[in-house]
Amino acid sequence: MTLTASLLVRRGGPDDPASHDRYEVVFEPGQSVLDGLRLIRATTDPSLSFRFACLNANACKECLMLLDGKVIYACTAKLEAREMRLDPLPNKPLVRDLTTAIAPPDERMVADGQKA
Repeated sequence: MTLTASLLVRRGGPDDPASHDRYEVVFEPGQSVLDGLRLIRATTDPSLSFRFACLNANACKECLMLLDGKVIYACTAKLEAREMRLDPLPNKPLVRDLTTAIAPPDERMVADGQKA
């Protein structure tokens, strides 16, 4: 059975007023929110920014975000045939869209391998 989720995704950077873009995602039962986001980026909007690192067996915590105001892992939360609002974590500095900073500023590395 094919279903459609309506994802309202927070867009923009830390200095932009909060706005959301709506994406209609066709999915099969059992697919995750992360599957939907990856489909959007692959087929509709390659500029959509979010984090994931699933090679770490769901232990990476990279895809944490808010779904309808609740903290979820996008890799384990299931798509549903309804409107689903996605926002970045509120307690982390926003980079862009659903991407937040994952390390404190004094622990970040810059391009040449030196600490920021």
